[in-house]
Amino acid sequence: MAANKKGDRPIIVIRKEEVVEGGHHGGAWKVAYADFVTAMMAFFLLMWLLNATTQEQRQGLADYFSPNNLMARTTSGFGAPFGGLTPNIDGSLASMKGAVQVVLSPPHPVIDSDEDEGDVPAQQSAQRQVGPALTPTARAGGTAAALRAPPPADADPSADPVRTARQDPASRPGGPAPQEAIKQAQDAKDRAEAERRERAQLDRAAQQILDAVRADPALAGIAQQLQVDITPEGLRIQVVDADKQPMFATGSAALNDRARALLAKVAPVLLRLPEGISIAGHTDAQPYRGGDRSNWDLSADRAHATRRLLTDAGLPESRIRAVAGHADREPLLPADTLAAANRRIAIMVLRDRPAPAR
Repeated sequence: MAANKKGDRPIIVIRKEEVVEGGHHGGAWKVAYADFVTAMMAFFLLMWLLNATTQEQRQGLADYFSPNNLMARTTSGFGAPFGGLTPNIDGSLASMKGAVQVVLSPPHPVIDSDEDEGDVPAQQSAQRQVGPALTPTARAGGTAAALRAPPPADADPSADPVRTARQDPASRPGGPAPQEAIKQAQDAKDRAEAERRERAQLDRAAQQILDAVRADPALAGIAQQLQVDITPEGLRIQVVDADKQPMFATGSAALNDRARALLAKVAPVLLRLPEGISIAGHTDAQPYRGGDRSNWDLSADRAHATRRLLTDAGLPESRIRAVAGHADREPLLPADTLAAANRRIAIMVLRDRPAPAR
């Protein structure tokens, strides 16, 4: 404070000093410390998330935040992130693929130094300068690719089995040529499909025969004497005798009315089938008493009587493949060779090709 010239008022001088803090006394360290604390918080949060989530959830998060996927057709991360799914789920996620693998072929042979560089073709010279060209081979669907170098021009063709098989299919190891293998597989598929259709057709025919017999009240008493089943040879229809209910009179080859009525239900179904038919007659083990005739003659006569009944019903003679008598050699009930069920007529709808035995 100082007095002025007039002495009436004191002069007050205010002095302000601006202190500039330098070096470590400044506030820049606070910003760095705040960044450090933030990073540590993020780190511990990440550690907690890794411990609190499953492997599938972590893969989903990785796929969601991956902006581009080299092995995918589009960018990953579109869709449900925690499911790890995208529209291209057949291998487009980053978690499903590793790094691109590059397989290099053996180095090209070194050109002799005495050879003039001008004599080397331009393409070979370019390959020697930049190394082997990588040829991308994309897997079906474009979801993955492998980079493979072509073999050297002077490589031994026999060292490449694929190249050898293409040049000489007969020398392809491990099986027939590709065209032959494809043809065999197609033939097997066609045979299986034909057998399936034929089996379905025979099943329908068997059901139609049973339904026709059950629908006729007049045949209710002898319906159990009709047996229909599928065998490896085809559809077998058997008309068997029962106690006190024979289909033929004793020692006779003439069908009675019950047998005719039963076969009348079978004939229309046989007419709708294209396969060939065989007819066999069987007897029991009781010896035939009729002069010089035997069970062989009796069983054959009964088979022919059945053939005539079916042809009279409209079955073409051309579809009859065989008519035979087996006497008592193939009993239906081997434990009781005298059982009435052994006396029977068997009509077989033959398959185009016998099914494999099971």
